[in-house]
Amino acid sequence: MTSFRQRTIRVGKEEDDMRVILVDDEPLILDRFAKLITGNEGIQLVGKFSDPRQAFEAIVQKQPDVVFLDVEMPELNGIEMAEKIQTVLPRTKVVFVTAYREYAVEAFELNAVDYLVKPVQRERLNETIRRLKKELVVKQPFHSPNQDVMVCCFQSLRFKQTHKPSYFLDVHWRTTKAKELFSFLIHHRHNPVHKAAIIDQLWPDIDYEKSVTQLYSTVYQIRQALKKAGIHITIVSFNHSYKLDLNGIRLDVDEWERRINEQPIMTEATLDQHREILDLYGGDYLAESGYLWAESERERLRALWLHHIRKVTDFLLAKKDYIGAIALCHRIQDYYPFMEDSYFELMQLYNKLGDRKAVIQQYMNLKQMLKEEYEMDPPATIKTWYHIWKEDNDPL
Repeated sequence: MTSFRQRTIRVGKEEDDMRVILVDDEPLILDRFAKLITGNEGIQLVGKFSDPRQAFEAIVQKQPDVVFLDVEMPELNGIEMAEKIQTVLPRTKVVFVTAYREYAVEAFELNAVDYLVKPVQRERLNETIRRLKKELVVKQPFHSPNQDVMVCCFQSLRFKQTHKPSYFLDVHWRTTKAKELFSFLIHHRHNPVHKAAIIDQLWPDIDYEKSVTQLYSTVYQIRQALKKAGIHITIVSFNHSYKLDLNGIRLDVDEWERRINEQPIMTEATLDQHREILDLYGGDYLAESGYLWAESERERLRALWLHHIRKVTDFLLAKKDYIGAIALCHRIQDYYPFMEDSYFELMQLYNKLGDRKAVIQQYMNLKQMLKEEYEMDPPATIKTWYHIWKEDNDPL
């Protein structure tokens, strides 16, 4: 990847100029635009190109401050080119240029600095240049990305500072699709995902060409959101596929599963370690968003946690630590109130403690849950157990 041009304090007017490259496949429009742009003080035109591939090579080499980029070009779509520019030069600003106002407003009023509608008017261009100069004042010193970050996927997608466990970074997703696409790439973080597969999953019901535009726009949004938050995760594009480069940033689900796989043998001495593993599970995988494509992974991780909590509960029962076992069963019930097993187990545990009121309460809770959710009564085995218990424990 091309290294970033390190800005130093400039001396002289030309060195203070905003360096600009223009890209448009129509030479006449390109020449007119060049005359408009160079009529502004403080602008240094370092290149103009009608061939988008030649333009991209020059952009990588010259590393301009701003690229004015035509959207509708043959061979290389303007949004796709903007995506490539942001991959290599995340500090270069992009201004889209298009012949269709409605199309521009809908598709490009995202995290691009601006968009211009053809034919470009001098007054509108001057407004854009003023905006650009404001953003590029003193060339904005580069802030090193925040590596002290963990991506959290339990319950909801969040970004946590590891040295401040209770502090979460504010990442502004411009659209819900941007958040979902980032989550989808996190979900497939170990392998590249073909663009067609992403479109089938996230934009299955719209025209393919429009869905491609939506994909490129959404990738652009993600890059901008991560950059603004100082999170050094990049989206790499190759062979018509995307893959996340996490650059050493960890995921809570990976850390938790590693702890599960490396767990020590269950003993009195290691009990606290096993409790800590249970505590690290912060809720089902991306549960808050409810993405259907995440359901199988959600179920897999849930099964791992349930197996582990069952293991700890059995250890506590073997020690006759009924209070500890009850606490874990309540935890299962809080997370998964529609699992009837937790109610029955709590009934049996409260019976061991002689807490008659709690046994009845758990049975009533089970009846209410099954009635409201499934329009059914408790299973015959639980009902039989309860009625026998009630006969044996009714006060005289």
